[in-house]
Amino acid sequence: MSETSQLFLGLASGERRRSNAAVADRANRIASGLAKFGVRQGDCVCMLMRNDIAFLEAAYAAMRLGAYGVPINWHFKPDEINYILQDSGTRVLIAHADMLHSLREAIPEGVIVLSVPTPPEILNTYKIDPGHPATPDFAIDFEAWLAQFQPYDGPVVPQPMNMIYTSGTTGHPKGVRRHAPTPEQQAAGERMRAMIYGLKPGSRALLPGPLYHSAPNSFGIRAGRLGGALVLMPRFEPEEFLALIERFSIDTIFMVPTMFIRLMKLPEAVREKYDVFSLRHVIHAAAPCPPDVKRAMIEWWGPVIHEFYGSTESGAVTFATSEDALKKPGTVGKISPGAELRFIGEDGRVLDVGEIGEIYSRMRESTDFTYHNKPDKRTEIDRDGFITSGDVGYIDADGYVFICDRKRDMVISGGVNIYPAEIEAVLHAIPGVHDCAVFGIPDAEFGEALMAVVEPQAGVILDEVSIRASLKAHLADYKVPKHVEIRAQLPREDSGKIFKRRLRDPYWEQAGRKI
Repeated sequence: MSETSQLFLGLASGERRRSNAAVADRANRIASGLAKFGVRQGDCVCMLMRNDIAFLEAAYAAMRLGAYGVPINWHFKPDEINYILQDSGTRVLIAHADMLHSLREAIPEGVIVLSVPTPPEILNTYKIDPGHPATPDFAIDFEAWLAQFQPYDGPVVPQPMNMIYTSGTTGHPKGVRRHAPTPEQQAAGERMRAMIYGLKPGSRALLPGPLYHSAPNSFGIRAGRLGGALVLMPRFEPEEFLALIERFSIDTIFMVPTMFIRLMKLPEAVREKYDVFSLRHVIHAAAPCPPDVKRAMIEWWGPVIHEFYGSTESGAVTFATSEDALKKPGTVGKISPGAELRFIGEDGRVLDVGEIGEIYSRMRESTDFTYHNKPDKRTEIDRDGFITSGDVGYIDADGYVFICDRKRDMVISGGVNIYPAEIEAVLHAIPGVHDCAVFGIPDAEFGEALMAVVEPQAGVILDEVSIRASLKAHLADYKVPKHVEIRAQLPREDSGKIFKRRLRDPYWEQAGRKI
């Protein structure tokens, strides 16, 4: 009998299966162990894992104690990981064993390290050296540790969501720390997530995106608690993705537009090979979706594709159905229930319908947030209780919202937010670099790709290969620019500031002429 006909319930990853009851039991026993380590309400527990069942169990355990689970982007280099461990003040790091071997010097003194066995599907997907998975001598074996504890039976406390670190224009990530919700806020949040994510009791969900990102994290945590099935992918692979939809009768998925593009590149015979008629609600976000790609996906899967616009800080402030996308190509939808949007001009005036301005939003029934250890940064984005991510757009006469421009300087590549300031800071530290500018240019697959233009010091010869090698030593690979150009002189404003638009705009203008 197939897994589909058995209607498997629980969490699945590769060939591993764990029932919902087993996940709940393990999460409660992890909570007992964390409490023994002194983790209390309001503390942080960091998680450095790829998509794994253990990731969600650890997140549930932290929430049970009223603590914040803090996912760390596993692409980060040791210095970047050390920053989050230090800034969060974590007591415990729970990490896949293979990742720990390069982090001995990056882990602050006093942080307890739990080493989770790297599962076989992740070892195979990422071609990990089989010599690495063993627990290093400075860490505690997770499974042996877990076996010591009974389920936690402490008092029930308000449960905050995970604290997601999001990059900023300063170049340092900021932890978005939300207060634990009141019962009323919890109910409102559940209603909102049910509408946006399409999740309901018994849903059969597939998660191909990384759990360290805000929306996939929220989607995965909710899906894993609804008594249905949640299937995790170590990494998005188009044909495997379609096979999983058929194998598990998946009805609900969170995606990003790059995944649509890769699916559409499959030969038609491959796309038609798999039964996707179980799909009921597919939600995408994180990057603009080309209208022609959206239309093609709707023609293939039917009117099951939805979109939201928002940020880690704001939540989902707009929502679009397939019908909206076909009626108003390019829209990110109408304002979500409970959300308010303002479009603010350069003069601070609230703009009328059709006028383009910076988008400010608030959610009336949502928990407020601050930036962990950086409350002043929260103040900088606030205007009369409305917050901004720096996006520019407008609302039309029919109530549909359109985004006109990216966040100032931020690059969205394949649904991942990348902030040039962090990359520019590393470039400036390379010997022989006088100045530099990093920005996004059009990319057919990822939407945007990173471009770095570097000005050498007088008399110094720089080359692309050495610059990229220097960047790779300090930054996650996805932050290393795909394109590097050496120029004798960069264009500057009268103030001396680099005129980045003069560097960036020709690429976008050229792309516009080709469309």
